[in-house]
Amino acid sequence: MKKYRLIIVLSIFCLFPIIFGILGHTQEKAPIYTIEVDGIINPATAKFITDSIDQAAQQGGQCLIIQLDTPGGLMESMRLIVKKILASNIPIIVYVAPKGARAASAGVFITMAAHIAVMAPGTHIGAAHPVTLGAEGKENKTMTEKILNDTVSYIKTIAKLRGKNVDWAEKAVRKSVSITEEEALKLNVVDLISPDLQDLLTKIDGRVVKFDGITRTLLTKGMQPRSIQMSWRYRFLDIISNPSIAYILLMLGIYGVFFELSTPGAILPGVVGGIFLILAFYALHMLPISFAGLALILFAIILFIAEIKVVSHGLLAVGGVISLLLGSLMLIESPAEYMRISLTVIIPAVLVSAAFFIFAVTMAIRARLQKPTTGMEGLIGEIGTASTPIAPEGKVSIHGEFWDVISDQNIEKGEKVQAIGVNNLKLKVKKIE
Repeated sequence: MKKYRLIIVLSIFCLFPIIFGILGHTQEKAPIYTIEVDGIINPATAKFITDSIDQAAQQGGQCLIIQLDTPGGLMESMRLIVKKILASNIPIIVYVAPKGARAASAGVFITMAAHIAVMAPGTHIGAAHPVTLGAEGKENKTMTEKILNDTVSYIKTIAKLRGKNVDWAEKAVRKSVSITEEEALKLNVVDLISPDLQDLLTKIDGRVVKFDGITRTLLTKGMQPRSIQMSWRYRFLDIISNPSIAYILLMLGIYGVFFELSTPGAILPGVVGGIFLILAFYALHMLPISFAGLALILFAIILFIAEIKVVSHGLLAVGGVISLLLGSLMLIESPAEYMRISLTVIIPAVLVSAAFFIFAVTMAIRARLQKPTTGMEGLIGEIGTASTPIAPEGKVSIHGEFWDVISDQNIEKGEKVQAIGVNNLKLKVKKIE
């Protein structure tokens, strides 16, 4: 009997680590993931956010926190993000932070689509009027109203789905209203105000999030979130998607191609210019470009290339600079300042282009007007001595060299003569009185 008791006691001791391991595992909370989105909403940003949602879901995360600070962005990119958030099977929390941040334009849609919307003190949200409408005269009134009404319906659907203030959502689109974090909380635009991430995790602890037929309870208090960083690929695409960066790449590409055509065989300018042009066109296809502006820039390239081949005394280059300036101003069609090319980029680029081509044309004109320095033409105006009688042909010595000459005058040997031209491959000279 004692033997069996000993076996039972030993068995219990052996099972203790397993039992405690199972209990510890069941008490372990699912991880929390965070990402930071700071800048324009573009295809690179949309891809980063959607991939992060997939990654958090695949790794068993209990929620994903998107720390957002954006002036807005492209409508199509915003719709991709909202669609992914609405279809997510883990809670998505949008946190407009840090202090001074904003969720404007496309950021309003993303914030209101979240399962939990939070703002930090000193932030604001609003001004969701569609930037694709452009300035007056760019689109007819009917099309403008269609886009506006479609956008209003979209944000009202999102607000209703998340139980947010539908009336304010409509005003944010139609009237571009913007409110502070305290007003947003009072008007039921966001759920919470939180000064930092740890405070946010404390406040949402125990909150129940409803999905289709299921609910999830957040256990976030005291947890340390895991950050998902934007990869170098997305960072690179995000950088070149900036309108000013895309324009700089376009200009560098133009210069590279121009140098390659003006000095054939250099190779490096052509290769680098081609790479820059490809990157520029990739970035521009993601932006609301004006084809008229792009056509003017391409026309400027044609004029610059023609200046190399055609003697226009700078007229083609001047036309190219004017075309480049107008095309640069017209290239991006958007009433939103953050979607336009900055004048601090356009003006220096055009001035540098103008200075370069004015310099190049000036040097070309000087070269054409400069007196030849080699061959017979280089001797015109020089003084020499008749080595033989000239009547009408003979020889002269100029700078120690003997040349066959012809003259309309009879010149004696030893007389001073001056070269005045070339006739039938012979110098033409005259006697110096």
